[in-house]
Amino acid sequence: MIRLDAVTLKQLRALVAVSETGSLTAAALQLGLTPPAIHSQIKHLEIAFGRPMLQRGASSGLPLTAEGAEVLEAARRIDVALSQAGARIDALAAGQAGRVTLGVVSTAKYFAPRLVRQLTDLCPGIRIVLKVGNREQIMAGLDRQALDLAIMGRPPRVPLVEAEGLGPHPHALVAPPDHPLVGAAVPDVAAILSQVFLAREEGSGTRILMSRYLDRLGEGQVVDMVEMESNETIKQAAIAGLGIAFLSLHTVMDELQSGRLALLPAPGLPIERQWFLVHPAAVPLGAAAARLREEILRMEGSFLPRWPSEP
Repeated sequence: MIRLDAVTLKQLRALVAVSETGSLTAAALQLGLTPPAIHSQIKHLEIAFGRPMLQRGASSGLPLTAEGAEVLEAARRIDVALSQAGARIDALAAGQAGRVTLGVVSTAKYFAPRLVRQLTDLCPGIRIVLKVGNREQIMAGLDRQALDLAIMGRPPRVPLVEAEGLGPHPHALVAPPDHPLVGAAVPDVAAILSQVFLAREEGSGTRILMSRYLDRLGEGQVVDMVEMESNETIKQAAIAGLGIAFLSLHTVMDELQSGRLALLPAPGLPIERQWFLVHPAAVPLGAAAARLREEILRMEGSFLPRWPSEP
């Protein structure tokens, strides 16, 4: 009965050395052991497989039996596999390989795929998994430590995170280009507040910022608001003339440049916030995540869209 659980790497290496050198003495010299130690390793290997590994009594050297040749081939494959594993482990420790989960708030999905492509080109050994969600979902992912890194607006107080600024994040009101308030001098507050506002869902960072802006503008006045679940839906609704939208300008670059949407002048706009790169403070970054963090910060926000008034 073959007992694979009794086979050790020392036994296999002894067999490889005997095969390569042709004698117990030379194998012992190669491995830095004594001939009796090599003999013992081969003997235990033969006991484990229940068959002789060497052709003893041969006219010259110590040729392998057919069974010994099979074990030798397996030993060489094992050695290659271990060498490859060692190289991968070194790469993981050096931040050259691994798996990193990058979370982004839904507003960031307009530039996140391009960023991931740039990072993949810079760090081809690191697999980047992109997760998109609203602010509450990204915060929950950070809290569960399901995200290694995240890109979002204002960093949360809970969970506790380490945060570093990436670049400006402007927000403003947009409307179809033929809207009566577009192109005029700054309209009065009453005219703005009388509009239908197309809004993101509760929990969205954009919705929170919009609500605060309208509260300040109208001193708590209730406005007509239609809730929609995505920036894309809001953009299409605004283009169709169903209302005006308070959005991150990073989500409407194409529409502003093509003239399908226009900036609506209003007091205090645009509001410029910041994008942040965050990660849970409770656990240290792994080597791969630390490498991506360094690469993202080194870009100094060059991956962020530029809105029309920026140079």
